[in-house]
Amino acid sequence: MNALFEDIEFVENPLYERIINDIVTQKYAVVEDFFTAEEISVLRQSLIAKHEEDVFKKAAIGNRVNEIIVKSIRGDVILWIDEAHTNAAESLFFNKINHLITYLNKTCFLGILRKEFHYALYPTGTFYKRHIDTFQNDDRRKLSFVCYLNEAGWLPENGGELVLYLDDQGMEVEKIIYPFPGRVVIFESQIIEHEVRPVKTERLSITGWLKTR
Repeated sequence: MNALFEDIEFVENPLYERIINDIVTQKYAVVEDFFTAEEISVLRQSLIAKHEEDVFKKAAIGNRVNEIIVKSIRGDVILWIDEAHTNAAESLFFNKINHLITYLNKTCFLGILRKEFHYALYPTGTFYKRHIDTFQNDDRRKLSFVCYLNEAGWLPENGGELVLYLDDQGMEVEKIIYPFPGRVVIFESQIIEHEVRPVKTERLSITGWLKTR
């Protein structure tokens, strides 16, 4: 064990180590087992219940200080999740996120101090054009996090793929990631441009960011 951790309780987590290794080597990680199938099911039901309450809003571009709604760029509807006022499913979600943050800060010294997450629903025919997750007036987002809550049996032809635009020795390559239920994608917010391709079947997720000071 590294001497740095000899005076604190530290247990290596193989899942988190795999995430860290992937982010270090390729700037993103795709994880199939961050949440259990049961956890994904209750998070999906939480999203659906809140959407039925008609409290979602059309997503904007820009940060909360400078938001504008542009349907030609993105078409999803969202609901921000307040960690101080969560239901059982959301508490489960934040417990896992907070555990990951603690691990990342101890092992990678990322200095993650804040986080923000929202439910996201893409109706049929909507999309989100190519963009990056940081703003000219706010560069605190360090890691982007997406957890897909689609129905079991989701098929590639349902659309809504996440496309990461990566640099491979000076050549741009596209990494296509299908939004299969339970799949989690984590990537560097300040580096990777990405898009959501047109959705052919309603697409559900929780999306958010781990932020530095």
